[in-house]
Amino acid sequence: MTRNALMSAIGLLALGALVATILGTYRILSYIAALLIVGVVASSSIERGESEFDIAPYGGLVALLGGTFFVGLTAIWLLWTPGQTEYTYLFGIPKATLAYLLFIWLVPLLGAILYSLRFPAIGGDDIVDGIMQRARSAQEGRRLPLVPQRTQREGDD
Repeated sequence: MTRNALMSAIGLLALGALVATILGTYRILSYIAALLIVGVVASSSIERGESEFDIAPYGGLVALLGGTFFVGLTAIWLLWTPGQTEYTYLFGIPKATLAYLLFIWLVPLLGAILYSLRFPAIGGDDIVDGIMQRARSAQEGRRLPLVPQRTQREGDD
């Protein structure tokens, strides 16, 4: 998938979220919003060239985020309906609220913390040096914005 295709998909999800809001289909809106969030996180890997879309550094994090959002939203919508006034409790918290806190907030937060703790093993010096070398070789011979141009003036040898 190229950068343009991914950005188009994110744009379509945003449009879908607007349409779902207008129609008042909030269950569908919640799933579209979750896909939109996961898509934006996944798009962070397109900082490289257009033909180099690679989700590998973020694959586990994106899968975890998508999975927890799907499980969390499904649990919320199975345990709660708009207008409901009576709840069943677990640990002193309504079950739908507990599912929200656990799957929408706590598990993704713990996943991000785990990822940040494991990053030194994933993104060690050898990997970072390899990325920097590829970036330098890709930039050689290109005119880049905000880089001063070297020109020879008269009398310079």
